[in-house]
Amino acid sequence: MRQRWERLTFLHWPFEPALVQRLLPDGLAADLFDGAAWVGLVPFFMRVATPGGRQVPWLSRFCETNVRTYVRDARGRPGIWFFSLDAGRLGAVAVARTTYRLPYFWSAMRISGGSDEISYRSRRRFAGRSAPASDVRVAIGAQYAGAELGARDHFLTARWILFSMSGSKHRFARACHQPWPLYRAQALRVDDGLIAAAGLPPPDGPPLVHYSPGVDVTIGRPEPGA
Repeated sequence: MRQRWERLTFLHWPFEPALVQRLLPDGLAADLFDGAAWVGLVPFFMRVATPGGRQVPWLSRFCETNVRTYVRDARGRPGIWFFSLDAGRLGAVAVARTTYRLPYFWSAMRISGGSDEISYRSRRRFAGRSAPASDVRVAIGAQYAGAELGARDHFLTARWILFSMSGSKHRFARACHQPWPLYRAQALRVDDGLIAAAGLPPPDGPPLVHYSPGVDVTIGRPEPGA
């Protein structure tokens, strides 16, 4: 599958490792940086195409927001574990749930803004008044030079494997893309219920924020874990 992830913001908070580990399946361990497990709220706009490049405009373009953390499997491979993924197209939710076994939800979603500020809104459908929702506004600054990015920046953004579960066994898929072009960013508003819906306590303090205009991505087929 070919995709483009664009107008993307990484918002990250450190968590106590035990709080994250209790939500992970057997065979995956929280990957730590500076002694903390990191949880990300990542909203963006998605474009999806077949391996041959075909798109259906209404179906292939939609907003998405994922809640994620970083893990290693029994072989030590680093990757991403998704607590949830909210998407604005029901067809995309159905395909991802059946093919990749990822925890997708259908949500009403919107992205607005320009080159210096961007807003993301989502609300999970058919969940009543208590439906998990997210409302984020971010100010976008200058692009980082490569030499300005440190080990923590790479730890949080340079991930090439997506883990999922099929029954009692975990699987993975490879995500191939160029390094993210990262920009300085600041959270102006974070009113989020998706992290709590994943079973985590409210984040402590402001997030660490990176913005990217996007990358082209190739997603491989699901493969069995170790």
